[in-house]
Amino acid sequence: MILFTVIGSFWLELFLKVSVLKQTVRLIKAIAPVALLFIAWDTYAIRNGHWYFDRSQILGLFGAFCIPLEEYLFFIFVPIAAIMTIEAVRKVKPEWRVHK
Repeated sequence: MILFTVIGSFWLELFLKVSVLKQTVRLIKAIAPVALLFIAWDTYAIRNGHWYFDRSQILGLFGAFCIPLEEYLFFIFVPIAAIMTIEAVRKVKPEWRVHK
């Protein structure tokens, strides 16, 4: 899943030069609050038995709070892909304004 997300969107950085990866601080500000919320949610749900990760479908590498590596990567790469997609649309459709 994560590999397909990377392949499907990271080419926008190279070919459309959306420059999302060059804006590290902006990415962190956009991703960190939501990622922290979902990490807390996952931690709660795992500890209380609401869900689990099937060990046959993960690498078996766990980070903090017994959350698999894949879940952390998901929280990073999917938002980056979404931001790249939005920036790519803005690049090819400059008449679409961003309202602040």
